[in-house]
Amino acid sequence: MKKQKNGSIGVVGATAIGVGGMMGAGLYTLLGLAAKSAGKWLPLSFLIGGIVAAFSVYSYSRLGMTYPDRGGAAKFLLRGFGNGLLAGGINVFQYFGWIIAMALYATGFAEYTCQLAGIKGGGWRGKIISIGIVILVVLVNILGSRQVARAQTTIIAFELVILAGFIGFGLSHAHVPVMAPHVAGGPLGVLSAAGLLYVTYEGFGVVTNAAGSMSNPEKQLPLALTLSLVIVMVVYILASIVVIKTIGVQQAINNQGHVLAVAGKTIFGKLGMVLIGVAALVATASAVNSTMFGDDNLAIRISKAGEIPVQFGAMTRVGGTWGLFITSLIVCVFVVVFPLADVGQMASLAFLLVYAMVNVGHLRLVKQTGANRFVLMCSVGLNLALFALLFGQTIVRGDVLTWASVVVLLVASFIIEFLWRQRNHENLHWLGK
Repeated sequence: MKKQKNGSIGVVGATAIGVGGMMGAGLYTLLGLAAKSAGKWLPLSFLIGGIVAAFSVYSYSRLGMTYPDRGGAAKFLLRGFGNGLLAGGINVFQYFGWIIAMALYATGFAEYTCQLAGIKGGGWRGKIISIGIVILVVLVNILGSRQVARAQTTIIAFELVILAGFIGFGLSHAHVPVMAPHVAGGPLGVLSAAGLLYVTYEGFGVVTNAAGSMSNPEKQLPLALTLSLVIVMVVYILASIVVIKTIGVQQAINNQGHVLAVAGKTIFGKLGMVLIGVAALVATASAVNSTMFGDDNLAIRISKAGEIPVQFGAMTRVGGTWGLFITSLIVCVFVVVFPLADVGQMASLAFLLVYAMVNVGHLRLVKQTGANRFVLMCSVGLNLALFALLFGQTIVRGDVLTWASVVVLLVASFIIEFLWRQRNHENLHWLGK
């Protein structure tokens, strides 16, 4: 494969990469759950989540310009904290975060499959379908991941056309359904939903991977990151307005796993449900595939850095790395154990904490990146505030499985990192050089 030359990716191409990294799966899977907290103010939650993401976008743009590398957050953490226990532990936790995201997308795929097939979602049927899409993605990554990667632009274009039609016709058919009386949607609910929806924006970091292929990354990278975030925010906000104004809050809550399909049926009839359902299947399957590919690359990179066993990056006899098979197995375990609501909250909690830590590390690099320290501090504070609020809400609601699993995974990440470093006689200090 030819090496890309500087200037081979422009603003439009990088923006498309960013939109593709963010758009899709989270929107299809988390609208109903977020409506349960935000009520009729769901669009405001998307706006707040996007604003918080904008601060991290600023941080990533400065880091990407200074350290153009395909390693993304993994490399940024190593730059900020050095090759020590802190960066290593957070990178292992980030690896688990991507696994949770894949479980979310696979579960969403199963929900829309059941909706289109006219069978009840959830239960053992949903688990089997979710595991099936994970297995299919593993086979794709072994046999033909390049072809799927090339089709990503077509997939995103298809999604945008369907969503544009949904939004355009939906706004013209909008009315004001009566909101469920028990859904308060107060300030805490809106902010909690914003924290939950943060995962729908987390893919912006992929744009920084293209910095090395830009002719003028100092100008092009921030513009591409900003444009991609704005485009996605507008689509999310308008789509959520259509949902609230066509089917109402209670229907959104009752159909948590396939809200957009129900709204599509209300606007276009059965054809609308099928179109939205197919778009959702494409989006969620594509998200599982791209996330699996990204998580496999993350495992390879942090294994080369000595943070996890090097065997993760070793090829198997049938093709694919051992990390690919181990990752897919853990995803299947998460699919079986956790329902959609739990993996959605866990994914957002994981990424809020990881991005907060990337920004903390960035504060140690401001002399090199030239970033505004106050903006970075705001980013850290906002990410941690949403994390604390969403985490607190899971405790208040009694979602023990959710908050306890996040704590266990975070602690386990550092234990794994410590034991591995101790075995290999590597730096056991929190910070490295």
